[in-house]
This record gives sequence, structure tokens and C-alpha cells, in this order.
Amino acid sequence: MKSLLASSLKGLLSSDELAMLPRGWRLLGDAIIVREKKGVDSWGLVGEALLEIYPRSRYVLLDRGTHGLFREPLREVIASRGAIDSFETVHRENGCRFKLDTMRISFSQGNFYEKQRLANLCQDEVVLDMFAGIGYFTVPIAVHSVVKRVIAIELNPLAYMYLEENIRLNRVEDRVETMLGDCKRLAPIDAADRVIMGYLSSEEYLDAGISALRSGGVLHYHEAVPETLYPARPTERIREAVSKLGRRIESITTRRVKKYSPGVLHSVTDARID
Repeated sequence: MKSLLASSLKGLLSSDELAMLPRGWRLLGDAIIVREKKGVDSWGLVGEALLEIYPRSRYVLLDRGTHGLFREPLREVIASRGAIDSFETVHRENGCRFKLDTMRISFSQGNFYEKQRLANLCQDEVVLDMFAGIGYFTVPIAVHSVVKRVIAIELNPLAYMYLEENIRLNRVEDRVETMLGDCKRLAPIDAADRVIMGYLSSEEYLDAGISALRSGGVLHYHEAVPETLYPARPTERIREAVSKLGRRIESITTRRVKKYSPGVLHSVTDARID
């Protein structure tokens, strides 16, 4: 991907800037998202080149990370095909459709296989998605699994609006129950066969997640963990929470989902709990 972009910009950028171009970018519906990188100053030219490479895209956003409680993206337009009247788009992934505002909502494509894996595991189960967002896990599970019910909780009112929209868009209203608010307060007790904790800073919610599980249920706990503390930290956090609640772990495994940032991994721990 980088070589294609570099070829488009040869003669327009210095050799130093060409060497520092990003290795990849994301196609999100009809938007292109490119992560800011030190050493590149001519982002307008980069954006125009990306629009030439992807003629069906409407605009290019430069991503500077996230901020705040809801991890809202910090983005700006660096190229577009005329005036932009809306940043809403519909992104298609694994047979599902996700509507979102690309300026205000993040969409992680790096955990695609984890979403696909869970969609194959949830047959005939009640599933609790504690940090549902716009339906990242909820929608593919409801679309691809024969579930009894998915309970999806989301705190961010904007993400919740798109969660409900995406449930309708994918025609799974009969399989999903949504709740707006704090999952620590709203999570049901002893009600789920499987609990998904997909927010990467959710250790304080472990008690609620474990309490929601029926005996023999499975917890999927995601964490951003320094490589030096992997896999010990997420595993020990679950063990401590389970012990405090007077329950027992039947089995527990931790694996890498993807690289999160330099020296930090996105991990997921699966624990079957009595």
C-alpha cells in the first residue's frame, strides 16, 4: 500500500517525506482514514493522492488519536470531492452494515477476526455486550448466530443512537435488547451465558461482568496491556475478581488480538466461570 501511495507522490514530496509515508490507512464506507505520522507535513497532497487511488471515496480524514471518556476521534479533513454535507457513512464488514459519523465515532477494524470468532460461538445463548458502541460485536453476533438474545449496553448517547440504527439496518430487532447507561448499574445478574467486555479499560467493571454470568458461562475480557505484563496482568485481574465474588474459574486463556501502540498489546482473556 505504501509503495502505491509513494508512486503517486513521487516528484511532489521530498525523498525524506516519501520514506515517512504511512504504511496503511483505513477505508470506512466512503471515507478514508489515515493516521497522523511524524515526518510528514504535506497531508493535503497525501489526501489528494488517496482520493485518486480510491475514486469511490468522498473524503480523507487525518486521524490524531482519541480523547475523552467516550474515546472520540480527533480528525480533520485533508481532501474531499467538493463540499461535505455529512460525515455519515455506511461501512460494510462481514456481511453486516454499520452506519456512523466518521468525525465523531471510531471504528476499529483490527479486531475483525475476534468479532468473527465470537459470532460463531454464541449459538443458542443469552449474550451480554457491556460496551456495545455502535454494535461492533452485537450486530455480527445477532446476524450470524442463532442466539436467544443479545443484551447491548452503551453509555455514549451518540453511539447508542447508531447502535439502534444499526440493529434496524441489519434487521435483528427481534434478537437484541438495548440499554442506554452505565453497564455497572444496568448489567443483569446471573442472566448471561456469555459476557463481552470489549472496552480496553474495563477492569473496574469486572465484578459486574462476572456477576452477570450464569454458572458455566464465559467471560471475554479485553485489555490494553504492556507487553512486559502480558499475559499475567489480565489473567490475575480476573482471578482476583472471581475469587472475591466467591466463584471459581473452570478454564482461562489469554491471547493477543493486535498491536495497540508501541510496547502495548490488545489482549483478550476468555474465562469459563462456575
